[in-house]
Amino acid sequence: MASPAPGAAHEGLDRKVVSDFFALAAGWWSGATARRAWFLTAALAALLVVNVGINFLVNTWNRRFFDALENSETATVAWAVLVFFGLVFCAAAVGVGVVMSRETLQVRWREWLIGTLLDRWIGRQRYYRMGLAGTEPANPEYRIADDTRMATEPIVDFAIGLLSSVVSALTFVGVLWVVGGSLTVHVGEGSFVIPGYLVLAAVVYGVVMSCLMLWIGRSLPGAVARRNEGEAKLRFELTRLRENSESVALIRGEADERRALGATYADLVGRWLNVVSRHGRITWLTNSNGVFIPVLPLLLAAPKYLSGDFTLGQVTQLAGAFLQVQLAIAWLVDNYRAIAQCYASMQRVTDLTNAIHDIDGGFDENHTGGVVLAPSVSGVVRLDELTIADRAGQVLIDQISVRIEPGEKVMISGESGSGKSTLVRALAGLWPWGSGVIALPAGGAVAFVPQRAYLPAGTLRAALLYPAQTAEVDDAVLSEALVQVGLGYLEARLGEAERWEQILSNGERQRLAVARLLVQKPDLVILDGATSALDEPGEARLMAVLAAALDGSTLISVGLRPGLEALHDRKLVLTRGERGARLTSIPLETRSPEPIP
Repeated sequence: MASPAPGAAHEGLDRKVVSDFFALAAGWWSGATARRAWFLTAALAALLVVNVGINFLVNTWNRRFFDALENSETATVAWAVLVFFGLVFCAAAVGVGVVMSRETLQVRWREWLIGTLLDRWIGRQRYYRMGLAGTEPANPEYRIADDTRMATEPIVDFAIGLLSSVVSALTFVGVLWVVGGSLTVHVGEGSFVIPGYLVLAAVVYGVVMSCLMLWIGRSLPGAVARRNEGEAKLRFELTRLRENSESVALIRGEADERRALGATYADLVGRWLNVVSRHGRITWLTNSNGVFIPVLPLLLAAPKYLSGDFTLGQVTQLAGAFLQVQLAIAWLVDNYRAIAQCYASMQRVTDLTNAIHDIDGGFDENHTGGVVLAPSVSGVVRLDELTIADRAGQVLIDQISVRIEPGEKVMISGESGSGKSTLVRALAGLWPWGSGVIALPAGGAVAFVPQRAYLPAGTLRAALLYPAQTAEVDDAVLSEALVQVGLGYLEARLGEAERWEQILSNGERQRLAVARLLVQKPDLVILDGATSALDEPGEARLMAVLAAALDGSTLISVGLRPGLEALHDRKLVLTRGERGARLTSIPLETRSPEPIP
């Protein structure tokens, strides 16, 4: 299902990862979703500015309250208490607005991003083609479901913190400059003046701490990315074991599975401990910073307070303002771990989008330079000088040309490895490597039925109608189809929603896939081992039912037993050669070989 990720985790922050992610994710602010996106963004920004304003009012309130206490002004203290409750109510109301607008923005942005990724991943069958080409990043489903959340939610929080920090810095730097004033430092018999010394101290301290954080935590993003890859690998292997539980239990493979899972988890533990080690280094800085910041402004203001230049209220106001400025400048210090986690998820999302982009280079609209898909207006299936190769250019099927008339029943056979399934993939437009033209009926319904029948989650009725699950079909038609394929005992369960792919056996799933054809009656049916799980008599009966029900449809059967030749008009045999497999046509009435160029 998954192959190793094509991109290795970087030790630090790669600007291209960030730019690629925002080139994708910023699309929410344009197009059909732009109005909602900009409204939520503007509302959130406005509420954040108002919130900083309330913090400024609280800072001013601190000065007046403590000055009133110091001067024993009872009336002012009482009035300040009343004002305080008003500020509390305003802060709570704005906080509610911030939370609701922030979380709504996060949910809607992620909704759009997942929808965009699903369109790209599922569109043009890229989810299959990446696996076929061996370029699919590990666990794409985890990247779409979880990494989108772990990338977008922190970005919104970072934007909130950054905007609040900028506005707070601009607001409270003014407080430090105006209220804190300058500091006169006496050295020997001389002295010098430091204007805005509290502003200078806040800026220098914040810059030093931020630079230290970047230096100490420079390897954390890569470590977090590797840990996330290990988590996804463990989840994938556990899911694989659950999905294949019966096969493992029957062959008593529990010990080997346990050893494999143990090795995977041991590797994950090592990756986690690597992250823990880096978290420990960062914690030295963050915890020291957390203890030192509240005390530093008090130490800086103490000389002027002791000399009588500052009142107690001014010291309290300056301490609060210094803390706000310091939090704004040291925003990176407080958020570096979250930034590393967010970056790791951004990298996993961009790895997927880059792989999707790369696969389109090999699978362009008409496979230019390779196998070309063309419409056949006459309803004829044509293979014109078709050569099928692998990705390295080695020829698998060598330059065949064949014409299959509307309503004709054709069997394709050949020894194992001769390229039968590869030819089916080419007919489905899933194999671009090679040359020549494949022409399929234009406007006609085409059904490809693989060996492993796919049953979607939901009701049995939905499984019969898939992929046209919204089609209006009478239950009597569905019941009749079930009876015809030998599944009449399921008639009463049409409306039941179950995990049908687990409830039904391989043979029952294949019978259900044929019942789906009886209901939908496509113009062209291509079967690739679609009845291989049945015994020979059961396969013969089922194919006879299908051939009779779809008498006017073109049928191409691959991988059937030789005893079913009588149900077909012609047999195409793939035979290995030095350059690649060649195709020979045998009219089943005379069985005389007739080479095809």
